[in-house]
Amino acid sequence: MTDDSLLAGQKSQARQYWRRERLLRGSPDIFEALSERLQRFLIESDAISIASVWPLPGEPDLRQLNRNLHDAGRRVCLSVTTPLGTPLQFRMWTPDCAMQEGRFGTMHPDGPPETPDLILVPLLAFDRLGNRLGYGGGYYDRTLAAFPKARAVGFACAFQEADLLPHGLYDRPLSSIVTEREVIRTSGDGGCQGQTLS
Repeated sequence: MTDDSLLAGQKSQARQYWRRERLLRGSPDIFEALSERLQRFLIESDAISIASVWPLPGEPDLRQLNRNLHDAGRRVCLSVTTPLGTPLQFRMWTPDCAMQEGRFGTMHPDGPPETPDLILVPLLAFDRLGNRLGYGGGYYDRTLAAFPKARAVGFACAFQEADLLPHGLYDRPLSSIVTEREVIRTSGDGGCQGQTLS
């Protein structure tokens, strides 16, 4: 077995575990508290153009957050799920814009293309080095590589924290992770211990 196939197997097992954990332990109260802390973090940031997400089943619903960011004068964009092996694209979202169906049950706005300053990254699990466990398509790793100036901010429930996640050469670490309890700032290179801010 090669190192790549070993890593892929470790990630696959981890995804099964963390999907079950999110299904069992996620709750509307936790998701609401997460959304509130994430909103405070984003409003206090200097990011003008923010790439957010339209919820998939099991994910925190950030639609009200998107509206609040828009009302606060931020440009909100949402991802367009492109073919596998390519980075995501982003389109401007407004509360009254038309939404279109995309791949894998996603939705995206029928708006102009946008280049974000900050990208919100969904995940199944994270560690304090900034590593994340995604859904397995590699979309966000390619996207973060394609938008190197954009800050990568993960959002998750505190129970999604792992001691150390399996990660490889092409996995892009996060600069910050926001949970309902805290903001964890990392070096963004997966190489040093995170700093916790309440």
